[in-house]
Parts: sequence; structure tokens; C-alpha cells
Amino acid sequence: MNAVTRIEELAERNGWRDRVAFRVDAEQYTHSEIHWLGATAAAGLAAHGVRRGDRVLLALPDGAGLVAVFLGAARLGAISVLVNPALTAADHGGFVADCEPAVVVAGDELADRFPPGRRRTFEQLLALADGLEAPEPVEVAEDAPLYVQYTSGTTGRPKGALHTHGQLETYVRCVGRGVLAIGPEDRLLSVSKLYFAYGFGNALVFPLYTGASAVLFDRRPSPKQVAAAVERHGVTLLFSVPSFYAKLLGHLPQGTAGTLRAAVSAGETMPPALGEQVAEALGAPVLEQIGSTEAGHAFCANSVFHNAPGTLGRAVPECDLELRDPAGQPVPPDGIGELWVRSPMIMTGYLNRRAETDAVLADGWLNTRDRVSRRDDGAYVHHGRTDDVEVVGGINVAPAEIEAVLRRHPAVREVAVVAVRTDIGATALRAYVVSGGASGGTALETELIAMARAELAPFKVPRSVRLVGELPRTPSGKVRRFLLRQVGAEA
Repeated sequence: MNAVTRIEELAERNGWRDRVAFRVDAEQYTHSEIHWLGATAAAGLAAHGVRRGDRVLLALPDGAGLVAVFLGAARLGAISVLVNPALTAADHGGFVADCEPAVVVAGDELADRFPPGRRRTFEQLLALADGLEAPEPVEVAEDAPLYVQYTSGTTGRPKGALHTHGQLETYVRCVGRGVLAIGPEDRLLSVSKLYFAYGFGNALVFPLYTGASAVLFDRRPSPKQVAAAVERHGVTLLFSVPSFYAKLLGHLPQGTAGTLRAAVSAGETMPPALGEQVAEALGAPVLEQIGSTEAGHAFCANSVFHNAPGTLGRAVPECDLELRDPAGQPVPPDGIGELWVRSPMIMTGYLNRRAETDAVLADGWLNTRDRVSRRDDGAYVHHGRTDDVEVVGGINVAPAEIEAVLRRHPAVREVAVVAVRTDIGATALRAYVVSGGASGGTALETELIAMARAELAPFKVPRSVRLVGELPRTPSGKVRRFLLRQVGAEA
């Protein structure tokens, strides 16, 4: 089998070929057109020398080009590595060193990021394919590697989670249909981008396997743009994170999103009051769920069939969930434990990381490192992460990396970065700083944010800085981050 073969067969058999698959700005691409672009991209990749088993790093914005190159690589039996094009040069260099791609497909604006001769633009791939016959899809096993997505690196260097050809259809069976009942008439919009597991399933896999269509933005859209797109395209399923939904409220007058049948929320816990506001404003239920890069997609979710606001919902079809203590033993029925999941969607392992793979996978079970409890009705409630991480806009961020940058300022003696909720319910990073130098006040705050912007990816830059006399710590010297979050919430 080959995922491309299966997608094309479904489109032909179900009469989807002439239906719109993707809407990007003012342009539309039918399923037939996107399959043609994928086949052409495959010819271009082959002309560059890409062969079965090679890795193709994609640092492209969301759009038809990204989808086509992904399908082209799959057709050849190559492995796509999807990364955020907006990351720093150091981040991109780390990915190249880790996955050793045969080719990098990226825009000219990233030309200085990648080895000369190994980078191609999407347009260059199409030019290479001119006059060449599109290769037939390579026959591979269901468990053959198809793509890699990197974790956010909250517990060290980002790790590449490897997923297979057969898992795409599993995402659709378990979540697309089993949770959301997606069909050809649906129009999907995911604020989360395709290089994230959440956005990849929602806006690339689901439309290709169900005959639905997806609205894509080549840049991170503003709340105003999303509100306009929902109305203009008649979006039926909206996917985002609580922080974005909070911002969306001010741009979506109550009751105007009449086409929406559900708004899916993931990435962080949705505050109950915010969930009620969003549901009322959108005129549709808010369905919380939880997943991860390693799990491929959601493994616990509220659905169009059953929704328990304020919870993560129930186990997704074909997913088994267990709560275990730190020693790996089951916790009491009313206890809080680490959530373990067994599912056909789980990664085969981390790329080139056997030890790290063994640390999270055991006998087919994945340790998600989420702390949850289970209610009598089968719904799960989230109680935070076992890792020391902050979640901002649905993205896991490691405070240590940001703090290391800020500590280099001569006026900074101590610093702790946490996520705090703003007055509209969104989350934002705030740095609490103990100053050990003469400078301080507004000038220091401005300098620290400028340092962070110069060295970190945009989503890792603190939105604010607060000067404090000391940081709250445990007797062993660890920062009590939860107290800083409480201070931020109260402020």
C-alpha cells in the first residue's frame, strides 16, 4: 500500500475529485488538482535524486505547496520532515543535523539556513518535473515510515516522532469520524499549523480522506481574519486553542457563526467560563480534547456524540487509557495519575533516539506525562503536566531555554518564566526578574524582551517582564512556579 494510492482511490470511488480540497486566500484547489500537484512534485523530487527511504525536510508555510510536496515524497516512499519555517536558524540547523535530509524544500527567504545545493523551492521542483512522467506510487508496508514531526523540546532537544503510511487513515477512523463525524460537506479551519500534529490531522489528513475541504493560511491568522474566514467559507469545524478562542470573542458577534457545528479546543485546558462564552458566541459546542506529537492525534476527546464541558472527554475509539503512579502502578479509581495510552496512532519511535523512545514507550503504551483523573462517567479531567513546562497558545515551552537567555543580561540575578492568563482568558509568557544591577524599571524590561526576540522563536518571547524582590522557592531551592502563575492571575 501507499497512503497516496489510498487517498486517490477514495477520491475516485466517492466522486470527490472535482470537489474543493483546499482554500488558500482567493485560490481553490480540487482534490484532483492537489493530486496532480503531488505527482508533479514527486517527479521533481525524483529528478533531484530523492529515493525511497530518503528524508525530505519541509520548511514551508501552510498551502498547496506544502500539501503537494508531502504527497510527492509519500509517492516516492520518502519520509517528510515537517518543521516550522518561522523558527530560528539554530533550530533549523539542528533539524538538518538530526534528520540529514536529501533535500530541503523551503522558500528563498530561508536560503541562508540550509546547505547550498540541497535546498529547493516548490516552484523549482515543479520546473524540474517539466516534461517528466509522474512516478507511480511506490508499494510500501502499512508500517513503513511516512513522516516526522518534532516535539517542542520542552524536556531537552526536540525529538522527531516517526509515523507511518497506515496511521493517516487511522487518524480519520478514530478521530475524524469516530469523534467528529467528518464528511464531504464539511469545511475545516485549523488555526494550528500543519507542522503541528493537531493541525496536520485536522487540515491535511481529514480533508484528503473524507472529501471535505480545509481553509489554510500561509501565516498565523489574526482573530479578525479567522472570524471573516468562518463566515466567508461557511466553516463547519473550527480547530484552535483556548488562548486564541479568547481573542476571537472580540471579533465574532454573538450568533453570527451559523455554519459551525463544533469548535474543537486542544493544547491547554479551556477555563470553564471561557468555554461557555465561546460556545455562546459561536453558537456551537466547544469540544475539548488532548493529544500529542507522539500520539499522532487526539487520544482522549469530547465528541459530537458526547460532550462533557470542563473535561478532556472520553477515550477516543481504539484508544486504551490507564492512570499510573510514578512507579508505573495503577492509581485508585478516585486518584490522580500519569496518563498512559495505547493506540494504533502512536509513533513507532523517535528518530535516531532509541533511549528516549524506550523512556516513553513500554509494551505498546505511551506515557503522555499528563496528570489526570477519571470521573465516574468515563470523562477525564486534566491536572497539569509532570514535566516542568509552560503551555502558551497550545504550544509547550521550556522556561529554562528562555531563562538562560535572559540571565545573560548583567542586571539579572534571578529569573523565572511562567505562563499567566490575561484579562481576556488567553495565556502569555511573563518573566519574573530579580535585579542584581543598577538598571531596572522600564528600561530593563525593554532590553530583556529585545534580547529574547533576537535569540528565540517568536512564541518563546515573554510578553511582559515583572521585577520582584525574590522568587518563591521550595526548601530544596526549586522555584514554585505555580505561585508565580497565581500572582499573574490575580494581577
